[in-house]
Amino acid sequence: MSIQKLGSENAWTAYDFDPDATTLTAVGWVDMRDYENILIKVQKTVGTSAVVFKVYADSDSAGGGTPVLLATSSSDPAAVGDYAFLEVNAEQIAAAGADYRYVSAYVSVATGTDEMTVDYLRGNAKRKAENLCVDSIA
Repeated sequence: MSIQKLGSENAWTAYDFDPDATTLTAVGWVDMRDYENILIKVQKTVGTSAVVFKVYADSDSAGGGTPVLLATSSSDPAAVGDYAFLEVNAEQIAAAGADYRYVSAYVSVATGTDEMTVDYLRGNAKRKAENLCVDSIA
């Protein structure tokens, strides 16, 4: 019996989000072509102001098209250590438009000096491969 690592069918990307602004800002666009869903977590690391957390899809890999709102968080991770999750799937992305395959979290904070981490977990790879997971330090 062969047990594969989580990296064989999932991709995890972590961001240090420090916008120095209060406007709704894209965290990072990722390609969803090869994945069935994405789970995004925001976690407050500095500050206590209100947070707005949304997920958008776009046909442009840098968000330069016309982003379409897919999900909005109803929780407000305002205190250090608080977090919120949003998940969208391939059906929701496809409903945005035939050419839509890129997804990004959009986050704003009420105080520009607040900071957080944002994690993307893309799951259920359409083309799973054995032993794709490698140790990585960024």
